[in-house]
Order: sequence, then structure tokens, then C-alpha cells
Amino acid sequence: MRKKALITACLCIILAACENVEKKAEAKLAEARAAYEAGRYSEAKIQIDSIKILYPKAFDARRQGIYLMQEVELKEQQQTVAYLDSLLAEKQKELEAVKGHFVLEKDTAYQRIGHYLAPAQVIERNLHRSYLRFQTDETGVLSLTSIYCGAKNIHHTAVKVTAPDGTFAETPSSRDSYETTDLGEHIEKADYKAGEDGDVIGFVAANKDKNLRVEYKGDQTYTTHMMPADRQAAADVRQLSAILSSITEIRKNLEEAHQRIAFVQKKMSERKKQDEEASR
Repeated sequence: MRKKALITACLCIILAACENVEKKAEAKLAEARAAYEAGRYSEAKIQIDSIKILYPKAFDARRQGIYLMQEVELKEQQQTVAYLDSLLAEKQKELEAVKGHFVLEKDTAYQRIGHYLAPAQVIERNLHRSYLRFQTDETGVLSLTSIYCGAKNIHHTAVKVTAPDGTFAETPSSRDSYETTDLGEHIEKADYKAGEDGDVIGFVAANKDKNLRVEYKGDQTYTTHMMPADRQAAADVRQLSAILSSITEIRKNLEEAHQRIAFVQKKMSERKKQDEEASR
């Protein structure tokens, strides 16, 4: 009898302990729900995670916590989409206000993405001239093209820009350069993307009001000075690039948020179906 009583007492203690664990887990779950309903989503997620850590055997509370976590994640992503939509609208307005000051070069027959240029730097206005051309594509990728025109080749692959005070910026050797001739004129072009340009674009933009010297560096060196319109083009195109880059990044984040919403909604739908089947 004593042995049976001892076993019964132990079972009662275990059941009481389990009941206590469930109550504590339910209390945490209630705190998580309250935080969720108040829009404190980070706090709600912390409370839900704590149930799994502190009460691993509170299976019902943990299951309910998983369901609530899906609700939290859905609300978070919907909130993110609303914010990004408003931010995108602002950036689109900013773009509309300035893009008319640029020329978009794009042949839809073979180009998926066009390039914006300052009007003063379109090719038709700059034949037979050595200059630095600045452009940004429609996604905000900024680049520089060094164009050399002369009676003979110098085979240049880099340029150096120097300000009157001796400060300068210099590109590394271009990974994309080519040469051609037209009616005896030798034409060389070298391209440099922002980030791979030795910050020449940023240097020109920052010193657009100064008389900048340009050295084309190759088998021979050719030196010229930048026209004011070219220096201004660097600053203007750089500003446009920043706007376009922001729009591209916002759209990317929006796509990711919508994908996350679709994923969570799918999980919630699957859960609802499973609950309905279990209740039959």
C-alpha cells in the first residue's frame, strides 16, 4: 500500500508540475498576444521565442505560439510594404522632377536597360573631341567613359584628373576598352564603373567648379582640360544615379516583402486546412 501511495503521490506531483508549466507558458503566450495587438511586433516575437526556450514541453502553448508568430510576421511584412510603397512614391516624384534634364539613350530593339546622359554629353554633340563622359543606367549603375580622339593612337586604358591644388584621382586600368578609326581619326574608349573608377567620378563632381586637368595614360600620355559642362555633368548624373539606385533598392525590398507575405499566407492556409481536417 505504501508503495502504491508513493507512486500516486509522484504522479500527482508530475501532473501538478506539468499543469504549472502550461500555465506559465500560457501566461507568456498571453503577453505575446497583447504585444501583437498593440503593434509591438518585436516584443511579441521575443515572448513567443521564450516559450520554446523556457517551456519546451508546453506543447499546446508552443503550437499556438507558432500560429501567432505567423500572424506577427504577416503584419510586419504588410507594414514594411506600406512603408516601402510610400517611400517609392516619394522617390518617383523626385525622379520625375529631374529626369527631364537628361537624355535617355536606349534602343528597345536590343537594349533592356538604357542610359541617362547630360544633354551636353550626347555623342552627336561631341564628335572629334576627347572628353570624359558620365552616365547612369536606369537601375542607377553609374559609370565613366574616357573618350580619346586624335591623329594617332595612344592606347590609353586609364585617366588621371588633377585639381589646381594638386589633389587628384586616378582610375585603375580599364577592364573594358576598345579602339577604332573613322576617316583617319583614331578613337579610343575605356569604361569604368563607379567603385572601379578610383573615385574619379566623385572627385570631378566634388570639384566641378575648378579647372580640372585630365591625363589619358597609355603607351603615350595625352593631356587636356575638362570643359565646365563636362564637370557639371559628373555632378548631375551622380545625383540622378543616387535617386535611381534608391528606387532599384526599394523595388527589390518590396519584391522580397511580397514573397515573404505569400510564403506566410501559404503556411497559414495549410495550417487552417489541417485544423479543419483534424476537427472532422
